[in-house]
Parts: sequence; structure tokens; C-alpha cells
Amino acid sequence: MSGHRVVRAILRPDADTVSGLAAAGVSTVHEAQGRRGAFAPTIRPIQDGARVAGPAVTVSCHAGDNLMLHAAVEVCQPGDILVVVTTSPSTDGMLGELLATSLAAHGVVGVVIDAGVRDVAQLRAMRFPVWARAISPQGTVKASPGSVNVPVVCGGQAVSPGDVVVADDDGVVVVPRAEAAQVLAAARAREAAEATKRARLAAGELGVDMYDLRPLLAKLGVTYEDGPPA
Repeated sequence: MSGHRVVRAILRPDADTVSGLAAAGVSTVHEAQGRRGAFAPTIRPIQDGARVAGPAVTVSCHAGDNLMLHAAVEVCQPGDILVVVTTSPSTDGMLGELLATSLAAHGVVGVVIDAGVRDVAQLRAMRFPVWARAISPQGTVKASPGSVNVPVVCGGQAVSPGDVVVADDDGVVVVPRAEAAQVLAAARAREAAEATKRARLAAGELGVDMYDLRPLLAKLGVTYEDGPPA
């Protein structure tokens, strides 16, 4: 039996949990789950200001061949994020305006691709969010088999179908589906604590006092001097 397959049905997390993680944002979610799940910083947004989260529909395809991206469209549901990897390193433009138009028509809210994209001006104009390794005009073919909705490694992180992918200007982070509700609760607690700290800092309190850092500075041998050295 062939090792290439398209898995039509996957388990998806609760929609309210997904929207809550999107609101929290990448950096807060990353911290809330113990500083885990962040994609490599080489996976960068091609636009400014987009913030999305959704269940991962994963795609594994050959470098320079986007056949399986087209095969993935019909198994996507509204709110999904397409996570694309290649079997060998690639910066070819695997995704362009036409494929993005098809994905958007099926409700996909964004793409994270460990390869290249093209038609960037058009993607920005249609407000279709993409996070990619490269921007390249190099086109692709549609000739080689691959798989949809199988475990992949993207940006150095393991991603399983249905895991929650959160993406914004800070990058991309993945949350295992089974941990999504727990991470959301931790993210909300972190946001509440940060709101208190923000108010104290805005009122003029110093971080070295708020975080009780003066004893640490002294322990590390940091000294203060009054006035310029003689």
C-alpha cells in the first residue's frame, strides 16, 4: 500500500478555545505553555498586523511541487490553518494568489509554509495571511505524491493535524490539541498579571523594584556609583 495519503477527517479543538488563543497572541501563548512550541524565526509573516489561530491541516509535499496543497483544499474547513512542509529544504514559491484564492473560498484563515511564496503583493491586497520561509518567484510543478493530515515538523516544531496554530507579527507557535484549553487558561492568567504590572510601570515604578531584582544585582557583583568616575 502506498505511503502517501489524504486523511479527510481530523479532530479539531473547541472553537472558543481557538479564538481565545488567537486573542492572546503568539508571545503570550508561548510563555503560557512553558516557552514551548515556537517555530523557528525563519518562518516570518509576509504582512503586518495579521493575527490568526486555527486547527492545523498539515501537508507534506516534494520540494518544488505543490500538488498536495491543491489536494488539501477539499479537506479544509472554515477556520483551519494550512501547515506546509517539504521533504527536502526548499525556497520555491509553493503558494501564490490563485491557490490562496481557493483556500480563502473554503474558509482557510492562513498558511504557514516552511518554503517559499510568490505573488506577495496580491496576497497582501487580498488580506490572506501567510507565514513563510522565503519569498520567491520560482514556480512549481504538480507531479509528485505526498500526504495531507499526517504529523509533520514545521519550523523545527512537531505539528499534528488538529493542533492549534497561532500566528501573528511575532511569528508562529503550535499548541497540542489536547493541551489547548489548559494553555488558554494559563495565557489568560498571564495577561491578568501583566495588566497589573503594566499599570505599575506606567505609574513610574522601576522594573528592578517590581521584580525585586536589586538583591540579584548585588549577588552578581553589580555596584552603583554616584557621579562620574574621578
